[in-house]
Amino acid sequence: MGGFSFVGRRVLQAIPVLFGITFVSFFLIHLIPGDPVAAMLGNPYNAKSAAALRNALGLNKPIWDQYLIFLGNLVRGNLGQSVYYTEPVTQVIFDRIEPTTWLVVYSSVLAAIMAVPLAVVSALRANGVIDQIIRTLFVVSFAMPAFWVGIILILLLSIDVRLFPVSGFGDTYLDHLRYLFIPSFTIALAFSSVLIRSLRNSILEVLHEDYVRTARAKGVKFRGLILKHVLRTALLPTVTIFGVNIAFLLGSTVIIENVFAVGGIGQLLVSAILQRDYPVVQGITLLFAVAVVAINLLTDVTYAMLDPRISYD
Repeated sequence: MGGFSFVGRRVLQAIPVLFGITFVSFFLIHLIPGDPVAAMLGNPYNAKSAAALRNALGLNKPIWDQYLIFLGNLVRGNLGQSVYYTEPVTQVIFDRIEPTTWLVVYSSVLAAIMAVPLAVVSALRANGVIDQIIRTLFVVSFAMPAFWVGIILILLLSIDVRLFPVSGFGDTYLDHLRYLFIPSFTIALAFSSVLIRSLRNSILEVLHEDYVRTARAKGVKFRGLILKHVLRTALLPTVTIFGVNIAFLLGSTVIIENVFAVGGIGQLLVSAILQRDYPVVQGITLLFAVAVVAINLLTDVTYAMLDPRISYD
């Protein structure tokens, strides 16, 4: 019962957070210069048609009334109608969610595949040449802008040697893995540098614990000791770092999707901002917020499952 009550409390705590996000995002998007009605009508611009369209969309009402209408629709599960696509916002987002989901999961898997073995090697060779090389390479990759790294990888792997496509998402599962490898690897490079630093430091701390020294003195094989005892304990703080940095990963998808023309939610968000499509921007912002809150909750639960010393209460 403790686990269920913990999850329930965290969900209740997330409600005011999500409410605050809707408030901030709604008013910030309305501060952006430009008129969505003018963007929809294009040229020639007719004042009478613009007034009629603005009235139909509810944009002629005071901003507080618009916000209350937005909240009322949100409670009923309605994110409104897209100004540009003239479709329900939920449908517009749903049509673009698959590429972004693939990109986030793919990037996370690649980051974990790179981070865990390299952090172990770096910790076991602490302050040695290999350790210095690993730390330097990933600090440099973290410092480089993601869009620049993506462009360099396109030139090397897509144009020069033609291993991977320049852009797109593909049609089959194998196509998705191939088309999204470079954008996912670009995100994973920066993400894994944070994980490597955290995991390396944790491993070094655990290696000096008394129970590790005792196990080594009793003749426990070093490989088994690392995998079964040291790594499991050292992963605990890294799990938290992983969950916290999911927000960073989601933010990276917005830039990377536009560099590689993936066609996901990140690319849709930029287009919606340029088109002054307020409902779509608000819907995507809320979706990202819900995703971050859900992942943080999952991180807390996973942390408690990995460490029996932690209580849900």
